[in-house]
Amino acid sequence: MRNIGLQILAAAKTYGTKTALRHKRGTQWHHHTYEEMAAAIENFAAGLVEHGIKPGDRVGIFSPNMPEWLIADYAILSIRAITVPIYATSTAEQLSVIANDSGMRLLLVGGEAEIPVASAALSQCPAMENLILMDPDARTDDPKILAFADFLATRPSETTTMDIASRHQTMAGDDLATIIYTSGTTGRPKGVQLSHANFVNQHTTLDSRFEVDANDISLCFLPLSHVYERSWSIYVLLSGATNTILKDPKQVIETLAEVRPTVMVSAPRLYDKIHAAILDKAESAPPLRKKIFAWALGVGEEYWTAHYAGNEISGGLKMRYRIADKLVLTKIRNVVGGPKNFLSSGGAALDRSVEDFFLKVGLLICQGYGLTETAPMLTCNSPGDFKFGTVGKPVDGVEIRIADTGEIQVKGPNVTSGYFGMPEANAKAFTEGWFRTGDIGRIDEDGYLLITDRMKDLIITAGGKNIAPQRIETMVGKDHFIDQLAIIGDKQKFISAIIVPAFENLADFAKQRQLQFRNHEELIKLPEVVELYNKRIREHSKNLAPFEKIKRFTLVARQFSQQAGEITPTLKVKRKVVAEKYRQLIERMYSGENSNSRH
Repeated sequence: MRNIGLQILAAAKTYGTKTALRHKRGTQWHHHTYEEMAAAIENFAAGLVEHGIKPGDRVGIFSPNMPEWLIADYAILSIRAITVPIYATSTAEQLSVIANDSGMRLLLVGGEAEIPVASAALSQCPAMENLILMDPDARTDDPKILAFADFLATRPSETTTMDIASRHQTMAGDDLATIIYTSGTTGRPKGVQLSHANFVNQHTTLDSRFEVDANDISLCFLPLSHVYERSWSIYVLLSGATNTILKDPKQVIETLAEVRPTVMVSAPRLYDKIHAAILDKAESAPPLRKKIFAWALGVGEEYWTAHYAGNEISGGLKMRYRIADKLVLTKIRNVVGGPKNFLSSGGAALDRSVEDFFLKVGLLICQGYGLTETAPMLTCNSPGDFKFGTVGKPVDGVEIRIADTGEIQVKGPNVTSGYFGMPEANAKAFTEGWFRTGDIGRIDEDGYLLITDRMKDLIITAGGKNIAPQRIETMVGKDHFIDQLAIIGDKQKFISAIIVPAFENLADFAKQRQLQFRNHEELIKLPEVVELYNKRIREHSKNLAPFEKIKRFTLVARQFSQQAGEITPTLKVKRKVVAEKYRQLIERMYSGENSNSRH
């Protein structure tokens, strides 16, 4: 059985009355058992077939995370239709481009916040017949917007039942499961085609390297429209675990403490900010508490390094660890909701210092690497085989080679068949059967992969130095006082940066020092604030080469946004867009005017 939808239905028979999905509506948690989830999947699938959805038809999901998202996805897949996920932050123009390019027939809409955008797109998409409103609390009078609940209440005709049975019998692993439109930092989005077999490879690999079972709880807060969380959620449910769905990712910190997940995937941003906040609090602690904090981290490092190396832990170390754990380490783990079997990180580079810190407190982050085009995992670290500073070893069946240009090229059962309706892009994406990732890296002497940068993202200075901006952004951008950071410097004499402060933390800093300001614009101009960033940038840049260090920077009061085209839905900075939008500011920085720093 190589159809993801049918695999989920089979898992539901195994796990029965155990909680599969839970989510919060208002202040109340709602639970859905595996049996209830399976019934909803089958009913919605029947409703889609009754509505006329045929094998190969494209059905979109434009919604934040909610249980209905997963139910709809698995229903679509189970009838051999194709899911097209769209970020809930997309504009009407972005949505209509995807809908028209994919030939989408139906679009599922999250709630009232998404209705105006979806309705505007509907008028520009001839093939799209209706919208289906998923949120049971949302209301609309538009006759073209159907209710998700009505589909769930479908009583399938005998013809529909026979049709679904026939589709189940003719399913194959190479059936197209989804078209995911990339949120690339350059150019128009491309529809990545992924088959059921592509996803099956991922779950086979996860099963061989990780232990997740019916006792586990996962927190689903990254957008399900991204292949990382979506693929992970499939694995969670195939394993019989409970998937807790978080609609608003801004609530992740408080939800971690409430839900206390045992496993979870995340982008580095969450780990960076937790790490920075804890260290910042420790820095301002009284001398004795600061000394105890440092001692406890040292004990934790000794203990967990021995544990994962398989070395015997002495009685003395065990005793010291119990004390360190009670005084400090348990409190830090509680910030992320207590003990974890493991955490996973992907989507961008995770700084080595963050990996080290979390291990010291007993939380192992297994960093991996992949792309939408690889469903997504190409390599990963795991509890039984990891090396910090790398993204791990290739997953099952994947081959990796490093081209003469330094580009990482791959083959494997998880690799896309190509981009939807884009033969020219497909020709460029593959060379001799190898998929070109566009990333630069190397394989070390132990077989672990290291990523250095994106080929298209390299900065070449006026002095001819090749600089990887993402590395600098990772090292400096993890700071507690930095929200967003864009490194600039192509064809320039030195590296500069545009920085969006973490204004909540910065305002606390200013108030503690009784600095006067009325708004963000005034705050970023205060000499004490400028000096704060000078100091922290220097501190984080110690291990950079002189030509990689930020010589000048400018603080800006407005966040980079997806609506303005400055970041992708996965929060990656579109460097060329930022450079163009801030062109005059950048010119003044390089001329020596209006820059906050020069060192």
